[in-house]
Formats: sequence, structure tokens, C-alpha cells
Amino acid sequence: MFMSRYMPCSECGASVERSALDSHSCDPGRRLDYQMFGLREEIAGFEGRFQSYLRGPRGQFDMWMAAQEVRRTL
Repeated sequence: MFMSRYMPCSECGASVERSALDSHSCDPGRRLDYQMFGLREEIAGFEGRFQSYLRGPRGQFDMWMAAQEVRRTL
């Protein structure tokens, strides 16, 4: 079986040569992109869950309270 010389970094997803895995340091921007990619389904579903929450009794109350707070600070 063929083994690649490269492995993906578990923190940032970068392709790193196996011999350099121990000395690899992740780029912060790449790490953030990789984490966001892993959360893409959760992020995509957020809007629907938020809208459902706002239609429910707790969401309605929270919207009412927010409006009261805005009126009080004006």
C-alpha cells in the first residue's frame, strides 16, 4: 500500500510532510478557516433555529424586552 509523504494537520488542515509534523506551527488565519469549515452545517442552520426561537413564547418575550430597553435608553 502506498503511504503519502504528507499528512493533514489536525488543527489547521494544512498538508505537512510527515517528517515535519512535530515542528509544524499552524497559521492562525488558516486554523480559523479550518474551524469555520468544520462548523459550516451548524452555521448554515443557525438562521432557521433563530427564527423558530423568535416565533416561540420565550423569543417573543425577549423581543418585547429588547424593545422596552431601547425605548428606555432613548
